[in-house]
Amino acid sequence: MKKPTRVNHPPAVEVPADNRPLVAPIYQSVKFEFDNLEQTERFLRGERPGFFYSRASNPTTRQLELLLAELQGREDCLVTASGIGAIAQTLLALTQQGDHLLCFVESYNPTRYLIRRLLGRFGVSHTLLSIEDLAGVERALAAQPTRLVLFESPTNPITKIADIAALTRLAHAAGALAVMDNTFAGFHQHGDYEVDIFLHSLTKYASGTGDVMGGAVIARGELIRAMRADFSALGGTLDPHTAFLILRGLKTYFVRYRAQCERALRVAQLLAQHPAVARVHYPGLPQHPQHALARQQMQDFGTIVSFDLQGGAAAGRRFVDALQLFALTPSLGSTESLVVTPQIMGGRELNAEQQRIAAITEGTLRLSIGLEDPEDLLADIAQALAATQQ
Repeated sequence: MKKPTRVNHPPAVEVPADNRPLVAPIYQSVKFEFDNLEQTERFLRGERPGFFYSRASNPTTRQLELLLAELQGREDCLVTASGIGAIAQTLLALTQQGDHLLCFVESYNPTRYLIRRLLGRFGVSHTLLSIEDLAGVERALAAQPTRLVLFESPTNPITKIADIAALTRLAHAAGALAVMDNTFAGFHQHGDYEVDIFLHSLTKYASGTGDVMGGAVIARGELIRAMRADFSALGGTLDPHTAFLILRGLKTYFVRYRAQCERALRVAQLLAQHPAVARVHYPGLPQHPQHALARQQMQDFGTIVSFDLQGGAAAGRRFVDALQLFALTPSLGSTESLVVTPQIMGGRELNAEQQRIAAITEGTLRLSIGLEDPEDLLADIAQALAATQQ
């Protein structure tokens, strides 16, 4: 074999069956082959396992999918290039012209955009309610056939708690699928409820380091099989190297999430006692209006603490500018603590009543609590609060 040929066909290295790597390798290959055409055709007919083209599946991304499905207590999973990609591809795969879906004001802003603008252009209608309006949900489902009920818990950014049992019961009674964005709660929570499809942004807690993006759709096997061809055709595939990094991040997922929750509770308690703060939105506080429901549904109350400053927008600007340890940037769930303002959180397309339901005021701030020393975080917040009163 001449050298220009050899560099494209390097010597194969076979790992003995009894000599396994402790960390699975990255299958950084787009293409896979079988020994002959017959085996290739058997694979394409679904008669044998294997891999062929990484846009459809890859050993590294498949390992991540199987792990996430097990964590969430479901049979199967599809991973995507981003969290919003997981939402968009799910909506496109599960709806068609003439369908109706039920969603909520207290939802991730890009999710509302997808429903209102993207699906709306394709003839999919929607009803937008408050996550607390169960009577309205029942009326809306009785009024017309509905394909999906899409909700979050805790909601972004005000951490309202959805009554998951009630929403799933109402959805199923109406013949709709219950689809839940479970990003804030994490992979270890809510799996015991009758949710049909869980959506996650892997950019957040799965990675934990804020340096990769990804999304996941987790459901029973029949639903994943029904969506798999559409996902492959849409092409929002997670790269195997990114999948490897997320698998590495998941090794510390439980340690990180629970440590961040402990810090978040301490931060919420500090804010709740401070005269510059009008209201704290954290389900772990007894004064949270849905604290009892959160205790019933959740093992951990999350790492997001939102609050309203007495001084409104001006106080919010002073608070954010005074912070030293919190980065003013989007996203959440990373080891660094983050802060976002109402301007970053969006929601301008909502009418006055919907703005009231969303409960985002000019003085609302959202903190994502990281892994810094809790005393340092509390001291930083205390000095920033003091700056709002100067």
